[in-house]
Order: sequence, then C-alpha cells, then structure tokens
Amino acid sequence: MLAAVLLPAAFWLGRSPTEIAFLIASSLLVLVIELINSAIEAVVDRIGDEQHVLAGAAKDLGSAAVLISLVFLAVVWIAVAYDRFLV
Repeated sequence: MLAAVLLPAAFWLGRSPTEIAFLIASSLLVLVIELINSAIEAVVDRIGDEQHVLAGAAKDLGSAAVLISLVFLAVVWIAVAYDRFLV
C-alpha cells in the first residue's frame, strides 16, 4: 500500500531523472525484500509446525532485512525531500 502512494509521489518529489530513479528503486527494493521474506516464512512454515531455533532465526533475519530496506527507503526519501525543500 505504501508503494501505491510513493511511486506516483516520486515523479512529483524528484527533480531529476536520477532522483526519481532513486525514489522508485528504494520503494521497489522494499517490495522485493518483503517478497523474499514472505517466501522464507512460507518455506519455514511448510517444513514443520514444531519450534526450532533456526526456523525462528530465519524468520527474524527476513524481518530484519525488511526493516533495513524500510530504513533505506526513509533515508532516500528524506534526503531527496531535504534537497528539494530546504536547500
């Protein structure tokens, strides 16, 4: 849902094709990482219902990857917005 808002906003916020590309790429990166995280969770859930340390670690690492991609998205968007409105 966030991408549905951010992708059109990239064309409004970005002043150059490079800025627009960075804004779109950071948004799509979050989607790609989320898909990979969902795949990891599906595989772990498919293997078995019992609790296992490695299964928990795989899910936690996938979630951490999503968080890092969201932080990257925020940094890119804040940097471009700062450049556009405050510089």
